[in-house]
Amino acid sequence: MVKPLPVDGTSSEAVYQGMKRAGIDFVVSVPCLNLKEVIQMVHRDPDIIHVPVTREEEGVGVCAGAYMGGRRPAMLMQNSGLGNSVNALASLNQLYGIPLVMIMSHRGVEGEPICAQVPMGELTTQLLEILEIPYFLPDSKADAIEKIQVAWKTALEGKKPSAVLLPIPFWR
Repeated sequence: MVKPLPVDGTSSEAVYQGMKRAGIDFVVSVPCLNLKEVIQMVHRDPDIIHVPVTREEEGVGVCAGAYMGGRRPAMLMQNSGLGNSVNALASLNQLYGIPLVMIMSHRGVEGEPICAQVPMGELTTQLLEILEIPYFLPDSKADAIEKIQVAWKTALEGKKPSAVLLPIPFWR
C-alpha cells in the first residue's frame, strides 16, 4: 500500500509518490541535480529496481528490455538528454510499441540561471511534438502525482513513450 503524500511534502516526494501510484517498478536514472532526491528515494525502495546509466539512449534501451521482461519502466533525466535519446526513442520504442515514462527536469525555461541550458529548454516541447510523444506539465505537487500516473497510462495504452516535464519553479 502506498503511503499518501503529506500536505507539506517536497516536490521530490510528489514525483516519487506519482511513480509509486503508477505502479512503476523499474527506474533508470541519469544524474541530475533537481532529481537527486527522487533518485535516492528510488534507490532505497526495495520494490523498485534502479539502474543508474551514463547516457539517456542507454537508458531507453535498458527500459525497453525491462518492459519486455514484465516491468513498468520510467527514466529520470534532464530534458537536455532528450536530444541524446531521439534515435533510440524513434527506432526502438516507437517502432516496436514499447511504453516508457520519461520524467524530466525541464531546464532552460523560467528561472534558468545557466544560459547554455536555454536552447534545449526552448526546444524540448517541440521535439516531443515532432516525435509525437505526449507530454504533461504539472502545475503543483499534487498535480505531479496525478500526471505521472496519467503519463504511465498514456504510454501503456498508446504503446509509446510519454513525458512529464518539471520546470525549475516546480522544484522550489
